[in-house]
Amino acid sequence: MAHFEKANSIGEWLDQRLAVNTLKRVLQTEYWIPKNINFLWAMGMVLAATFGILLVSGIFLLMYYKPDTNLAFDSVNYTIMSEVGYGWLWRHIHGVGASVVFLIIYIHMFTGIYYGSYKKGRELIWISGMLLFVAFSAEAFSGYMLPWGQMSYWAGMVITNLFSGGSLEAYGLVEWIRGDYVPGDAFLTRFFMLHVLLIPLAIIGLIVLHFGTLRIPHVNNQDGEEFDFDEAAELYKAGKVKESKVIPFSPVFLSKDVFVMGVYFILFFYLVFYHFDFAMDPVNFDPADGLKTPAHIYPEWYFLWSYEILRPFSKDLGLIAFAIAQVIFFMLPFLDRSPNVAPASRRGLFKYWFWLMLVDMIMLTFMGKLPPTDALFANIGLISALLFFALWIALPFITKSEKKL
Repeated sequence: MAHFEKANSIGEWLDQRLAVNTLKRVLQTEYWIPKNINFLWAMGMVLAATFGILLVSGIFLLMYYKPDTNLAFDSVNYTIMSEVGYGWLWRHIHGVGASVVFLIIYIHMFTGIYYGSYKKGRELIWISGMLLFVAFSAEAFSGYMLPWGQMSYWAGMVITNLFSGGSLEAYGLVEWIRGDYVPGDAFLTRFFMLHVLLIPLAIIGLIVLHFGTLRIPHVNNQDGEEFDFDEAAELYKAGKVKESKVIPFSPVFLSKDVFVMGVYFILFFYLVFYHFDFAMDPVNFDPADGLKTPAHIYPEWYFLWSYEILRPFSKDLGLIAFAIAQVIFFMLPFLDRSPNVAPASRRGLFKYWFWLMLVDMIMLTFMGKLPPTDALFANIGLISALLFFALWIALPFITKSEKKL
């Protein structure tokens, strides 16, 4: 049995049994972050904080929500919004948070692409981050079903139909997912369970994994500079702070994160109180009606780019294109053949690839919201979808020819 000495404080008592000080040193005071990074590196902590707000607001909404097709719509739009004290506030916070969290994810993702934060030993950081993107997407979709409005019902109908496999006509799988031939009580209950239990647990686990993958290769920096973290850490601990190229995560870097989060939450709550409607589709304020199809069915804005990739093609080809679009970002560390870890601005043709990809995804998002009846918009959507795949096909070739910096 291990030998325990008399503790002089609660902290010392806990440290003897849980190695609290060792954990604090490994995860905070001796977890080293490069100095030469900008505010965009705070997006990870902003994302974690937003997820925390979604959890808290979701718990308050859970107290009054009824996962029943006859009661769900009224429990959200009347009970929570009108009868529960400050219920409207919690719903606005949850709705705005669910939308803004994807804006943070996309900023975080494209920051990683721009600075090459997926290369040279950081592949698992990128892959775990993309798994988080998938988990947040599943959480958002399952949550979108819960108000049981018109767009909830028909988005659920359309998205679950994708699992039929096109010409494979695997409708047995679709019915298994729904629990019925059409979305109903079983469908709503299943997505309620996924939204409040299974997927949040998966997200928490993936966040832990994501932070864990950062520990060994360390955080990238905005210049792509390679240096010995241990040597730089020794300089810092010796008091040579100016000469050192690193700072400890806590309290130095964390204080910068807190400042960025402070600015972010000012903007966040401005949206909550004054512009919450951007996160709520007006069509979804009509109760679900399986006999009345909306004129134009579309997902939330953060899914529009992938929806537009599906839409211009035939049934089977569209499903294949959609499936490729969902997994292709996972392959980025292996498709980028360049030896350079540097900002895109210093990487020749990759610079143009990055900005074309960003503009193309924005264009796909805009086109996805528009009805497909206009020939001009339909053609722009098709060209944007083809450009998306052309860029990914070209990536290995343009990066392989890149000269070492």
